[in-house]
Amino acid sequence: MIVSPAFAGKRYAVLGLARSGLTSVEALLASGATVTAWDGREEPRAGIEGRAEIADPLTLDLNGYAGVVVSPGVPLNRHPIAAHAASFGVPVIGDIELFAQARANLPAHRVVGITGTNGKSTTTMLVHHIVSAAGIPARLGGNIGLPILGQEPLGEGGVYVLELSSYQIDLTRSLACDVAALINISPDHLDRYDGFEGYAASKARLFSMQHEGNHAVFGRGDANTLRIAGEAANAAGGPQVHIVDPDQLAGQADWPSLQGPHNLQNAAIAVEIARQLGIGEDVWRPALASFIGLPHRMERVAEADGVLFVNDSKATNPASTAPALGAYPRIHWILGGLPKGDDLDECVPYFSHVVQAYTIGEAGPRFAQILEPVMPVQRSEMLCDAVRQAMDAAQPGDVVMLSPACASFDQFRDFEARGESFRQIVNALIADRSAPCPPVETP
Repeated sequence: MIVSPAFAGKRYAVLGLARSGLTSVEALLASGATVTAWDGREEPRAGIEGRAEIADPLTLDLNGYAGVVVSPGVPLNRHPIAAHAASFGVPVIGDIELFAQARANLPAHRVVGITGTNGKSTTTMLVHHIVSAAGIPARLGGNIGLPILGQEPLGEGGVYVLELSSYQIDLTRSLACDVAALINISPDHLDRYDGFEGYAASKARLFSMQHEGNHAVFGRGDANTLRIAGEAANAAGGPQVHIVDPDQLAGQADWPSLQGPHNLQNAAIAVEIARQLGIGEDVWRPALASFIGLPHRMERVAEADGVLFVNDSKATNPASTAPALGAYPRIHWILGGLPKGDDLDECVPYFSHVVQAYTIGEAGPRFAQILEPVMPVQRSEMLCDAVRQAMDAAQPGDVVMLSPACASFDQFRDFEARGESFRQIVNALIADRSAPCPPVETP
């Protein structure tokens, strides 16, 4: 666990006792802080009773508190805690800000922070893989893996590799990443922001916290990312800016888990980060080949009779599905779910790669209506039916891909449950084409 004398003798309130909240409580208590904590659920409150005060921060006089630590899931634009804390002049922060404040007392290290609308988990994992391949001690945290405060601190020379969502950046004030990266920006999470500009401004804050001598790495696939890169380059005392060109990175055919134009960009950004950490091509190039991708992100789940089955359930919007369609020349595309928009415009450049589409879920009828004028479409409705129909139609060399361009919540608990269901269905039907569909875990 990461502890720090920076917290000793101070008072904090913690709102939300899921993983990051509970870890923040434990780290603060172990550092000698006084903590008042709250969660609407009784079980996590009971776990810390007797060691922390139990009270809702909304009921407290917050004078003298050093901060209110909230979960990234708390919508600051709607939750009253933001205004309540502001009335006492108390900052609302998250566990990443606590980590930032603890850094001064940790052994000499570097921090990599990676954000973006799409691809940040894959890029973060890839950077961690490359750093580890270089023999450098590394920790993975932030929006992926274990909460960073709950992990053992690195020895001198280590690298903390953090995936950072916009929500986490909103709760962070002083994290000067040695290397920060923005992969891309497209509309997402707009219920939490004052339009797209508010969302983009949240991403840009990661670079405003950097100092001279830090490095900022940017993708070049969209105008808003390039605009933020320009702002960072022109900031007085800001970081050194690097804009990557994926077309300059050769060898993608040798990286099985990094197929598609989006993964080429992810790889190019990871390579630039590695360069700024002093890691050479003799390390990063074989690491790209040995990287195993994350589940539900262009995951190769099976191959049978010359047909490859790919689980890209994490693609919950058209912007993330589009490059997946660009990864292979002949795709049987399973799509649909709970839509985040009313069109598939971002996928249009890759429609020529689709042999046939299979629409499912709430978005199925609308997506079928969009696609039927330009490609064969099966209105499958259910995932198992779509897989069976695609399997019957696919020829050797084809790819059956679940890349839904939608959220999962109409039929599945989350994208992980949807991807796991796809994997189970594929394996069951490969074993026996007439097998009944496995049961689905619904929301």
